[in-house]
Amino acid sequence: MKQFLYAKDIGDLDAALKEARQVKADRYAWKSLGTNKTALLVFFNSSLRTRLSSQKAAQNLGMNAIVLNVGQDSWKLETELGVVMDGDKSEHLREAIPVMSSYCDIIGVRSFAGLTDRAADYAETVLNQFIEYSGRPVISLESATVHPCQAFADLITIDEYKKKARPKVVLSWAPHPRALPQAVPNSFAEWMVAAGYEVVITHPEGYELDPHFTAGARIEYDQMKAFEGADFIYAKNWSCPGVSNPGQYGQILIRDGSWTVGARQMAVTENAYFMHCLPVRRNVIVTDEVIDSPQSLVIPEAANREISAQVVMKRMLESL
Repeated sequence: MKQFLYAKDIGDLDAALKEARQVKADRYAWKSLGTNKTALLVFFNSSLRTRLSSQKAAQNLGMNAIVLNVGQDSWKLETELGVVMDGDKSEHLREAIPVMSSYCDIIGVRSFAGLTDRAADYAETVLNQFIEYSGRPVISLESATVHPCQAFADLITIDEYKKKARPKVVLSWAPHPRALPQAVPNSFAEWMVAAGYEVVITHPEGYELDPHFTAGARIEYDQMKAFEGADFIYAKNWSCPGVSNPGQYGQILIRDGSWTVGARQMAVTENAYFMHCLPVRRNVIVTDEVIDSPQSLVIPEAANREISAQVVMKRMLESL
């Protein structure tokens, strides 16, 4: 495996899930793979689960793990080509990336969407420079449009808790005080459709995700109707994707508290499990009653981030 951005990059999902179960049963069985190897984890944005799970996964495989917080541990890096660098950014990615790659065997990159230029974000400008200039396997640790390690962990979690082969999985938009990117919902929709589940996406009009990620899912603008008979509820906010109106890209179109996932919505499900990638704004995205219930999977889901990252790194090491 040379890069990890999309579900197709990991290949057959049943095989990936089988491998995840093996890794979870014995995290250290492949420790010799990473002997004298180094994973460089580059963070342009803050992180808790992604940083810790990626470091732990690398260590489980016997690798050294170096974490670089750009702008704190390094110079500020310019990411755009053709820029006159007379501002506060002292180094360009074009030079920084090959230098970084000379010190490591695998690179993980976390760089959020700017939410001002849809074309630039959806071109994955930063991540693709790492792929082009590093000569190393590259993992998206959440990029402008995708978060595959999270989606893979979500799939592992659903596989562990599902009660039927093809559960109904609902991705629900929920309110948030800040404009957030579409990376998590994009990848969640993509991976759940690829898994062959019944996937329903519910959100207010104007929040339609890019069809590249949602093809095969049903879009339902009535949240209560979408929740009927659901086995899993995945709540997540995202800002306007600008699919039909690029001028609205990255904007908050509404702040409707009725979309907060609470007991009212969960009551029409099939005693559904609740999921969220974390961090979560309590009583904005989801009520205390729901997230603290026995049906909440947010902690097992977060723990599986270690497993998803380790499967990906294991495959990359095996391909070196």
